[in-house]
Amino acid sequence: MQVDGSQDHILSPPGKAPLLLVNSRRGWLRSAALGLGLRASCRHAYGAGRDDSIGTLHTILGQYQSQLDEVRRQNGGSRSLPAVRWFVFGRGNRRKLLYRDGRLSDARTGELLRHWDVVDELIVPPVATILLMLRSGDRVRIVEEEQSLWLTEGPRRETLCAQPVKLPSFAGQSADLVLKTLHHEILVNLVQGRPLPNLFSPTQPRYREATMVAMVLKTTGNLDLIRDWILGLREPFDSAPGGERQADNLGQVLYLVSLVSDRNHPVVNRVLEAIPELRRDNYIVGMTDSAEHPVYQTAWLKFGLRALGLEDPFQVPAVADPYGSLFWIDFRDAIHNQATDLEKATNPAMAWASDHAQNTHTGALGDRDFPLTWGPAEAANIVPGFKLSLPEYEKKKRAAPNSWHAAEMFLRLLK
Repeated sequence: MQVDGSQDHILSPPGKAPLLLVNSRRGWLRSAALGLGLRASCRHAYGAGRDDSIGTLHTILGQYQSQLDEVRRQNGGSRSLPAVRWFVFGRGNRRKLLYRDGRLSDARTGELLRHWDVVDELIVPPVATILLMLRSGDRVRIVEEEQSLWLTEGPRRETLCAQPVKLPSFAGQSADLVLKTLHHEILVNLVQGRPLPNLFSPTQPRYREATMVAMVLKTTGNLDLIRDWILGLREPFDSAPGGERQADNLGQVLYLVSLVSDRNHPVVNRVLEAIPELRRDNYIVGMTDSAEHPVYQTAWLKFGLRALGLEDPFQVPAVADPYGSLFWIDFRDAIHNQATDLEKATNPAMAWASDHAQNTHTGALGDRDFPLTWGPAEAANIVPGFKLSLPEYEKKKRAAPNSWHAAEMFLRLLK
């Protein structure tokens, strides 16, 4: 059976005919009906001494799809992403490898590394596992774990990268498998220690996105992955596209520094020197996304100053600001009346941030098992591997997965 972008093919249990599942939905029920006798508790046993059997992988995939359905039902549903099956490996500072249609390539350069004649495939995002059935009858397994990324072909097993990361189980969370996939999407967007908007971007990190990613990494014990990047920060503004000096950056860079250093970090004085240019009475105001957002900007500054134990003479101003609905971390009582309606239809990260602040449920996720998150992709702002491996995404000007979207969604769903 050929692997294509219109239908999802799931490897059948040993001795069974291949199962053809449309869009991966509810396929595990059909597997169970064939008498697999799958264990409902296996999702929490998948770790040390893990069971990589087809039956176990089917069960995990089914549980994951059920969780996705529930998250979509309780929130803003799903949005259509290109109907292609693919997956990307490379958590943390590992090399980014993209699998699609029997091809394993460097996700950023597009260099082809391996090619198999595949007749069936099983992709299980929450456990970062791909199982391939080859025309020859052999199987290939690609698995990414805490210590390494492994490739097994027949009796041969090799590591493709061995840099460690921490992968919590999220046991006790109702959406534990969804959280695992979101955590994966965040980790693969770290490139050479830099928290990029997405792994296909050649740009420098942006402080707003990086700050939310850092909150996730702090929660999961992975701050060391970006520690050197934070320690090397010297500019109070991240110079977003167009060269705009975004006023919210001041508080964001202070918070980032607080995670790995203290008020003696060299960038702190540069931030303090920049504040008077933006100060208006007891708050700051400047540009963020080409508009003034004094509530959002001042809230970030206050949060950053307090994170470093610095004097905070500022107050959230009593002015209307739609971006006030994006700041859920602190000062909600002061912000509540100023947070006016925000146009967020084109930015899923903003929808999840606003939901977190307002306790609403408008945030959407993708309609595929992977990726769950996305953001804009500008034609002049992507690496060669994106065009070569994912032309359907390039055509729609969407880059996935997206760090900010994944981080906001992760922090909203984490109970």
